[in-house]
Amino acid sequence: MSKPTLRRKTLLKKLPDTVRQVQEAHPGAAVEVWTMDEHRIGLKPLLRRVWTKRGQRRTAPVRHRYQWMYVYGFVCPHSGQTEWWLLPTVRTDVFSLVLAAVAHAVGAGSDKQIILVLDGAGWHTSPQVQVPEGIHLVQLPSYSPELQPAERLWTLTNEPLVNRTFDSLAALEEVQAVRCVTLQEQPDLIRRHTLFSWWPQVEAS
Repeated sequence: MSKPTLRRKTLLKKLPDTVRQVQEAHPGAAVEVWTMDEHRIGLKPLLRRVWTKRGQRRTAPVRHRYQWMYVYGFVCPHSGQTEWWLLPTVRTDVFSLVLAAVAHAVGAGSDKQIILVLDGAGWHTSPQVQVPEGIHLVQLPSYSPELQPAERLWTLTNEPLVNRTFDSLAALEEVQAVRCVTLQEQPDLIRRHTLFSWWPQVEAS
């Protein structure tokens, strides 16, 4: 059995088991399976191929500058609901603050339990991470980005950034923020990109 197949089988067993455990521990509470990831963006341009007329060369402005920020993307593949944060860094304390804010935004608590699937980055798995009430972290198998629905968000968030240059991170952030708000209003588009056929279905309580 190949390693990717083994990793998928591991997650296919782990996620439904976690859903059942959370449902048994919180009878009557709604249970949702979310996922999250971080994506680095910055002043180094994102280049893509584009269509142009035959015989004409498409050009794109390029100014390599190494200043970065991060898009934190949270998604519920079944509903297409998303939560976005634009932040300057990825750290354990920052991740804890974001978790608390997202838990509040989606109503996690005694009446709603959120199973959050994420990778094994150190700032996700540190014992210093403060996990709020109603949030249950589930770690993906190592080296398995293909199993992470949130990875599919970045082609969507990158759309207004490609083949462009920005004078500052503030200018980049403004464009990215508008795009995230737009995506928040398009749950059908989000579902098409993130709802894998094997993603666990959670029965309503």
